[in-house]
This record gives sequence, structure tokens and C-alpha cells, in this order.
Amino acid sequence: MAAPVTGHEARALWLEHLAHERRASPRTLEAYGFAAGRYIGFLERHLGETVSVATLSKVTAGELRAWLAHLRSGDRPLSPRSLSQALSAIRTFHRFLDRRLDAPNANIALVRGPRVKPGAPRPVTEDQAAGMIAEPGLDPDREDWEAARDAAVLTLLYGCGLRISEGLSLKRSDAPLGDLLRITGKGSKTRMVPVLPAVREAVDAYLAEVPFVLDADGALFRAKRGGPLSPRHVQAMVQLLRGRLGLPASATPHALRHSFATHLLGAGADLRSIQELLGHASLSTTQRYTEVDAAALLGAYNQAHPHA
Repeated sequence: MAAPVTGHEARALWLEHLAHERRASPRTLEAYGFAAGRYIGFLERHLGETVSVATLSKVTAGELRAWLAHLRSGDRPLSPRSLSQALSAIRTFHRFLDRRLDAPNANIALVRGPRVKPGAPRPVTEDQAAGMIAEPGLDPDREDWEAARDAAVLTLLYGCGLRISEGLSLKRSDAPLGDLLRITGKGSKTRMVPVLPAVREAVDAYLAEVPFVLDADGALFRAKRGGPLSPRHVQAMVQLLRGRLGLPASATPHALRHSFATHLLGAGADLRSIQELLGHASLSTTQRYTEVDAAALLGAYNQAHPHA
């Protein structure tokens, strides 16, 4: 008789499924794997025995709530948002147990996570975005090709509303850019994004300076030694620019994507179009930008109106 599948073995099978069949990102795999590991570890301490798939199918709503309470009150308590993300990971884990290992557990649906109010995006202004894009070229200590690369990446994020991962996933064969760019976003969903002349020119300027021979299937943007440019580099570069330009901590690479959406909305673009351009699965996600635009409008009113 075969030994029962343990919880940790089921976790490994689930992560393999996410990586190869669902094509989850490394960050998602890390977060989900960490949450499931903590969950199984808590149950083993709570029950005093090794947790198997059969055990997981019998977890009660009360035990799941006890795990959430443990996360909320430990040495490093999780925020409501982090608790909600951890619970979402465990629900996904149990769906896998149900569908792939024939171990359903209806109790999981009885537990609700903490109510989390999504924060409004924090974009930069048009002048701040322009300053961030221009600043790399003003640094005398940078090589010309590196400055051109950084300006091209930032122009791409702001001009096309891309996530860092989407911009850095471009291949050499994607350039020169055409009028439309096919982007593969979250969940392997593809979308077409219009390319502004300024974006095309910035990428062309980088290609004219880059000192490496780029294979058609290789990464478009390269680091100093020729390897693919990493998100960490872009984040560090923007952090440096923030200090030089006196920008707030909210001025991150992702803020340029927020600015793309907010500035389009302010110019009269409709939410559905912005949703398509950003690749949001839900319109409710895009609707957060209306809060930003309304706040900007109120701020302008308060500064300009004589009775404000």
C-alpha cells in the first residue's frame, strides 16, 4: 500500500503545476510557496503530527481562522493586505488539492479574509516624468549607451504604460518598434499597445549606442556586462533619480505606469480603453485612477479658486 501524500509533497506538486502549467511568475511562486509552507507548518504544530493530503481535506474553518490569527499576532504580524494575499494562496492550494489530488474541503470557502481597501495609485506629474526620463542623459559619469538605455526603459514604461517585467521581457526582434507592440502580461494574457514616436525614438537611440551584438531572441535591454537588464537595476536607477530630482518615495518605476493611466484619463480617455491598454482583467482595478484624477482636480481647485 502506497504511503499517503504529505502536505509538503502536495505543496511541491502544486508549485510545479503553477510553474509549468499556469506559468506563474517567480515572485508568485515564491509568495505562494512561502504561504503554503507556513500553513502546513502551523497545522503540524497545532495537530502534533505530520500533515497529509487527507488531513488537509479535513481542515476546519476554525483551524484556518486560527492560522490567520497566528499570522496577525506573531513576532512580525502581517498587514490586512498581506493576510488577504496569504489566504488567497491557500484557497488556490486547496483548489489544486480538490481538482488534482481528489481532496476537496468545503470549509475553506467559509473563511473570509480581512477587508482591504485598495490604495489609490500615486502617479508622478507630467513634468516629473519628463525630468526622470531626461536625467540619465545629464549624468557625466555614465556611458552614453547606459544613459540611452535608461532613458529608453523609462520612456517605454511611461509612454506605453508597461510593468517593469513587461518592458524588460522585450526581445531584440521586437525593435525597431512599430506602431503597435504586442505585450504578454500577467496570466500570459497578450494585449496590443500603441507606440508613440517618442518611445520609438528612445529605443532607436539606445540601439544606436549599445556596444553588444544582440541576438534576435535575446533580451533587448542589457546590463553593463552584457547580460539581461534586471528589474532591480531599474528600481535602483529610479531611486537615484529621485534623490537628484527631489521626488517623493512614491516616484517608482511602477509610478510611471500609474502616470500613463492618470494622464490619459485627465486628457479625456475612457476607462474601458485604459483598461485594455493596461491589461487589467477587471474594470474595478482601472477605476482606481478616477480617484487620483478627482484628487488632482480638487487640488487645482483649492489652489486656484479665490474662495477656496
